[in-house]
Formats: sequence, C-alpha cells, structure tokens
Amino acid sequence: MSNLTAKSRTLTILMHLLIWIVLIILPQIIISRFSGNNNFIAWGFYANAFIIGIIFYINYFWLVPKFFMKNKKPIYYVLALAVIFSFYFVLNFTNQVLHKPEPEQRISESVEEGAHERRFQRPPFKLFQIYGYSLLSIVIVGFSIGMKAIEKQSEIEKRQKELEKEKLNSELAFLKNQVSPHFFFNTLNNIYSLIEINKTDAQDAVMKLSRLMRYLLYESEHGVTPLGHEINFMNHYIDLMRLRISPKVELKIDLPDNDNGLKIPPLLFIPFIENAFKHGISYREKSFIDIEMQTENNLIIFVCRNSVALNATASPDENHSGIGLENVRKRLELLFPGKHELQISKTENEFLVDLRIEVTRED
Repeated sequence: MSNLTAKSRTLTILMHLLIWIVLIILPQIIISRFSGNNNFIAWGFYANAFIIGIIFYINYFWLVPKFFMKNKKPIYYVLALAVIFSFYFVLNFTNQVLHKPEPEQRISESVEEGAHERRFQRPPFKLFQIYGYSLLSIVIVGFSIGMKAIEKQSEIEKRQKELEKEKLNSELAFLKNQVSPHFFFNTLNNIYSLIEINKTDAQDAVMKLSRLMRYLLYESEHGVTPLGHEINFMNHYIDLMRLRISPKVELKIDLPDNDNGLKIPPLLFIPFIENAFKHGISYREKSFIDIEMQTENNLIIFVCRNSVALNATASPDENHSGIGLENVRKRLELLFPGKHELQISKTENEFLVDLRIEVTRED
C-alpha cells in the first residue's frame, strides 16, 4: 500500500510542476512575441498567477479535505468565499501597483475616457474586473475540488485492490494449512506400513513428502512460482496419494515436462486434484481419475476428470479440503480477470473441470 501511495504522490507532484512550468513559460513566450520585453505585463501576470495559485492550494490542501470531503459544506462555502474575497483585495492592490501609469499618461487617458463616455455610456470597469475575478475563482475552486475528488477516488480504488490482495493471501495461507492435515497423517501411516514391505519405496515416499512440505513452507510464500515447480508439487502429491488408493482406481496423469517459462500463483491446481481424490474414488467399485495439462504459448489448459463415487459423502463442489472450488473461482477472478475460463460440470457418472488461463512468461 505504501508503494502505491508513494507513486500516487509522485504523479501528483509531477502534474503540479508541469502546470506551473506551463504557466511560467507560456506567458513569457506570448508576451515576448507580441509586446516585446514588457516586464510590467510579465510581472503583472505572474503576480496574478501566484495569487490564484495560493487560492487553489489553500482550497486543495486545506478546505476541501478538512471540510468539503467531511460533509461540512456550509463551513467550507463560508471559508472559501472569505479566501476568495481576501485575495481579491490583494490582487486588486497588486494590479494597481504594477499597472500604475505615469502622471502624463493618466491625464491623457482621463481625457480620452471622458470623450468616449460622452459618446457611449458603459458600465464601470471595476464591475467587469470583479465579475472576471469571481468567475476565475469559481473555476479554480471547482478545478481543485475535482482534482481532490479524483485523487480520493483513486486512493479508495487502490485500497480496495490492496484489501482484495490481502484477502487472497489469507485464502492462500488457509489453503497451505489445509493441504491437508489428514493427508499428512494418512501418508505417514502409509509410509510406516510400507517400511515393513519395501524400505526403498518407503524412503522414496519420505523424500517426496519432505519436498511437498518444503514447497508448502517456502515456495508458496511467493506471489508467483514457475509452472515447473507447481507441476513437481502436483506429481509428488499424486505419487503420495497412490499409496492410499485401491488397485481398482484407474489413474492417468499427463503433465508437461517443460513449463515453457510460464509463471503461475502457487497451489492453483491442487484443490481440483485434491477434490478428485476425495470424491472420485470408490473402494467397492471401479473408478478413475484423469489429470492432464497442456501449454500453448501463454495459455495453460488444465483438465481434471474423475468418476463420481457412490460412497462419496459430499458433493464434489463442496468445501471439505483446501479452500473449496467456489473459493478457487473467486481466486481466479482476482488473479486473472478476463484472462481465464473455468468450466465445471457434473453428470451422474463423471465430474469434469476444464480450466484455461492466460499467464505471463518468465523473463
């Protein structure tokens, strides 16, 4: 969140600097082009711009966040008008000082204005000046309110995204802790029994279990992991699950040897595999589990198909291991918005998961 805030502040500062650079350089170009080196006109413009800038920043940094954004609008309007009219007198005084003509020029202008007013009756110049200043002040105040509102909305959206990421990390931590306590206990029991039968296979199972636990403890802490690491984890998990299943279960696994440099969030596919082993195995009749994955450029295609066991006590889409398939949907929506397609279907005899994800390639 701090990185997002720092970037937002940097962009805001750069935007303000750009506006001030334009305000300083552009008038100088225009004045030098049409009026020569008229320093009085230039200094007059800069003085006006400086005062208008003060009004803008008082409104932007103090009035809007302290009063307007906190539903204290009556107080805001009173203070904003007070600031505008206070600086009007300062601006008026500045213009009189910077544009004060020489005595001879004042006499000449008075004679010309008197002759002109006798021919055309016009409103006093002061009225136009007040009207122009008021209109400009309203525009400046409205602009500062708009900028602050956009900035506030941007902060809200960034905070919302940060909260979604925190929620996602919590779900990932929950998944890591749930994959799966009873699985580890059962695996250890199976390894213990295997020691009596085949010590070599038992040693291999212990090694795979240690790699599985190492992945859960360390690799899953990262936001993304190479697809090859995730495939190794899946293979170790499946090999350990073989210790538990009956010879009646037909198991087909087709996972790629090469990850093509793709990266994915860790533990993305394991809920589907765990679900298949939990709900697709029957100890009384023939059953099957088919798991396959393909990669095409930046696209990962994952298909998990399993039989629907008659002795299953829960629906395959219910949460009894890992974060559950419904939470996997939410996780995919957060991680790959518009870049994934998940289809889950169930018939009387088969449960099918078809997941397609467009991911980034590892540099």
